Amino acid sequence: MSISVLIMTLNEEDSLPACLASLTWCDDIVVLDSYSTDRTLEIAKAAGARIFQHKYETETKQRMYGLKEIEFKHKWVYMPDADEITPDDLRDEMLAIAADPDRPEAMFSARYKNMFMGRWIKHSSLYPTWITRLCRPERIQYERECHSRPVGDGPTGRLKSHFVHYSFNKGMTAWFDKHNRYSGFEARESLQILRSKKIPWTSFFSATPEARRRALKELSYRVPFRPAARFAYMYFLRGGFLDGWQGYHYCRLIASYEYMIVIKMRELQRRELGLSV
Repeated sequence: MSISVLIMTLNEEDSLPACLASLTWCDDIVVLDSYSTDRTLEIAKAAGARIFQHKYETETKQRMYGLKEIEFKHKWVYMPDADEITPDDLRDEMLAIAADPDRPEAMFSARYKNMFMGRWIKHSSLYPTWITRLCRPERIQYERECHSRPVGDGPTGRLKSHFVHYSFNKGMTAWFDKHNRYSGFEARESLQILRSKKIPWTSFFSATPEARRRALKELSYRVPFRPAARFAYMYFLRGGFLDGWQGYHYCRLIASYEYMIVIKMRELQRRELGLSV
């Protein structure tokens, strides 16, 4: 039994070739494109991928379209981003899972090695972070506008192997553009959580790291001087300083993202009151 692959793209000519080169073992690669204007489709076609195009609205809607509206050759679908590399050990582990018809899991999460300026920023990126990358499409749903979250109708397994993430392949300008978009979603979500006045205390004691991480994130919305607190947490408490100068600059970038969220929350609040920005 093999595995199908789903890659969502938008102007990924710089990242896609390496991603596809690490997937030559797959005989069913699907590229779901959001109307790229660069060479993304040309690169995908040359690699033998099946190409679909769909207007991007949110990550959740795009991913659900890919999983529910596209017919795959195999039951299991692997979902790498275009800026991710799939090592051989991860490939072998997933193929072994797909070959076992009695697996009860609806999906599997994997850790990643986040690369920045030629270095794995292990501490700065809050390793280990688990992200769903392998699933049975008919048994999974995604929710939330920003940083979409999967919900399955069965257990979630964990892959032992890592994938490698080159999140800055498209350059700093693209990184800021992406996080500018995300910060708007996060600002609205942050306000909703703050207005609910509920702190998920029980989730801090959950057996799953994902639940604890979400609880910590929701608590962070209530922390004063949030951008500075985020930098201090990542750089000092989580050991970002151990990642050298790359770790320092990465932590500064994430703190700037937190600032974008905070200032956009203030904007939303003022607009709701009919005040100028």
